[in-house]
Amino acid sequence: MRKRPSHHRLTVDRDRVIAWLDARTNYERVPASGNTSATFGLGRMRRLLHDLGNPHLRSAVVHVAGTKGKGSTVTMLASILEESGHRVGRYLSPHVHAVEERIAVNDKPISPREFVAAFEQVIPIVDAMDRAAVTTGRRGPTWFEVMTAAAFVHFADARVDVAVLETGLGGRLDATNVCKPLVTVITSISLDHMKLLGPTIPRIATEKAGIVKRGCPVVCGATQPSARRTIAAIAARRRARVLQLGRDFIVHHHNTPPRGDTLAGGTFDLRMPADGPAVTYTIALAGRHQVENAALAVAAMHQLRDLGVHVSNSAIARGLARATLPARIETVGRRPLVIVDAAHNVASMTSLVETIRPVLGRHPSRVLVFAASADKQVEKMLGTVRGLFDHVVITRYLKNPRAVPIERLRAACRSAGLPAPQESVSPAAALRSARSLAGSRGIVVVAGSFFLAAEIDG
Repeated sequence: MRKRPSHHRLTVDRDRVIAWLDARTNYERVPASGNTSATFGLGRMRRLLHDLGNPHLRSAVVHVAGTKGKGSTVTMLASILEESGHRVGRYLSPHVHAVEERIAVNDKPISPREFVAAFEQVIPIVDAMDRAAVTTGRRGPTWFEVMTAAAFVHFADARVDVAVLETGLGGRLDATNVCKPLVTVITSISLDHMKLLGPTIPRIATEKAGIVKRGCPVVCGATQPSARRTIAAIAARRRARVLQLGRDFIVHHHNTPPRGDTLAGGTFDLRMPADGPAVTYTIALAGRHQVENAALAVAAMHQLRDLGVHVSNSAIARGLARATLPARIETVGRRPLVIVDAAHNVASMTSLVETIRPVLGRHPSRVLVFAASADKQVEKMLGTVRGLFDHVVITRYLKNPRAVPIERLRAACRSAGLPAPQESVSPAAALRSARSLAGSRGIVVVAGSFFLAAEIDG
């Protein structure tokens, strides 16, 4: 595959590419139903990439799965590798503001022109696969599979040294799982997407551990014993060494209270090996959970270094200190204080509460803006904030049909013991109402979904 010259005349534009994409099956918008293996699979992805010249095999890869913390960990990994002098591709999902956020090289999102250029190569092959699928009764590639292929094409054209990839859903049957990584990382495991991944922690851990490859080291951040046992058993069958957080490397968070309303990152000590000397790091992302994600990133870097990839100690420190992402306990307003977080399940809501609790008490009026997707444990999510907010504003996002109906949110607030909620017709209207309720000295916290965060205008 050759990089197209900058003067190449494109035959389509971004709007046409987006329209073509949005006509495809997109499980971020319409939840999959039925048997997971029947809905997902790697065969289509392998055929698509084969016809593109296998761009996914043209760089080293670090592959990341898990229930929460994937995007933050991928961002820290990419930041460290870039600080070490590598040309780094980063693939994330979902996006918050624009689809181009998903695909970046050296922290620069793919430009609209590059986006279209990648899809110029992908669209003809997908169209041919669609025609073949009609005659054979198979499915054509999904939205996420096509987007993943475009990312691989862009990374190949950009000649990246290392690609850091986040799985979309699960791991075993995820479109990214066609890669051949040097290191795999599994972040924390909790209950989410149970209809597709299974109703228990071991079942979900099995799907996430599907990214483990024979002989490829695994850095594991799962804390539940059942998840750890499941991942360890799968890794043993594949003769993959596991470095386990809390056993092989130990992290200690410096529990310093925030200064005023500043919810920036903090510092932590990491011992690796567990009985070795402590090394202190500073991170930009806020929250104790981000400390654990950072520890996984550092452990993965040590594995890469053992495999001959250049990673300096100073680059690790610099990379962690500058890595940021939107909608991760992000402050988007000051009077009132407005914090937006993409917490979208019970575990991530719990982490959010732990992080913001010291700040909440400093404000005379506290307002929660909440919306979520219909497949989430909405009642339990809202239960994590019982007693913390004076007002709740519920809404539903407009650009994704998975939003929970207002009626269910109203009932969920009641069952969770929250104040009777106000209702808004859109996220933007909800934020306006919340600002008014909070007043200039109050605080507004927006949480429940990436899709809500994407439609909030801070």
